Amino acid sequence: MKIVSWNVNGVRASVKKGLLEIIHQSDADIYCLQETKAQDDQVAEALQNLNGFSIYTNSATKKGYSGVAILSKTKPIGITKDMGIAEHDDEGRIICAEYPDFFLVNVYVPNSGSGLKRLDYRATWDTAFKNYLAHLQKTKPIIVTGDFNVAHTALDLKNDTANYNKTSGYTQTEIDGLNGLLNIGLKDTFRELHPNEEKYSFWSTRFNARKNNAGWRIDYFLVSEALLSSVTNAFIDNDIFGSDHCPVGLEITK
Repeated sequence: MKIVSWNVNGVRASVKKGLLEIIHQSDADIYCLQETKAQDDQVAEALQNLNGFSIYTNSATKKGYSGVAILSKTKPIGITKDMGIAEHDDEGRIICAEYPDFFLVNVYVPNSGSGLKRLDYRATWDTAFKNYLAHLQKTKPIIVTGDFNVAHTALDLKNDTANYNKTSGYTQTEIDGLNGLLNIGLKDTFRELHPNEEKYSFWSTRFNARKNNAGWRIDYFLVSEALLSSVTNAFIDNDIFGSDHCPVGLEITK
């Protein structure tokens, strides 16, 4: 089974840049999207010519903001949305698909914002998300993918010293949030398979960052320890353009 995840930075704009062809060419069984920036009906309309996939979405109350989607060739057992916590559930950040052997959670973690204005909220959200995943994991193993809006270690961004505790996405608070997820028994698949590789999944649109590969690895596939031995590949596809992120992927034996 091949699962791909991509923050497309607007699904309607991304379709105009070849998203449907990219999805088909990926040969993915499941394709997860973040930051669709569209309501459920608008996502369905944008993807109406995507053949062979069932489409499941969770959109923000605020129009043109956030939003996630799971596109699946095999219909899941069930779909759930959000964490069941009112203060966290109006931004369309979580969608979960249940399959026979695992839950797949697609997430778009809140950005701490310019000047770290949302850092305190982010810390609260991270704790709630950890508890949500821990509860799911009691039933069956989980795969969690999406844009986590944090570089975990100095290996995961180009300019670590200049950004540490100054820039959204690389504060100790955010790092601790990701550590919390790993501490419930999840494994960062890319880092497990590529322990020393410097490869990024996001680049600022300023300063020719992508051309200079001054990037960040903030898009992940985390899996329960029970699934790690079934993971055969974890990759970052830097050759795909059309967003300020690139797709990341996981291959796992059924």
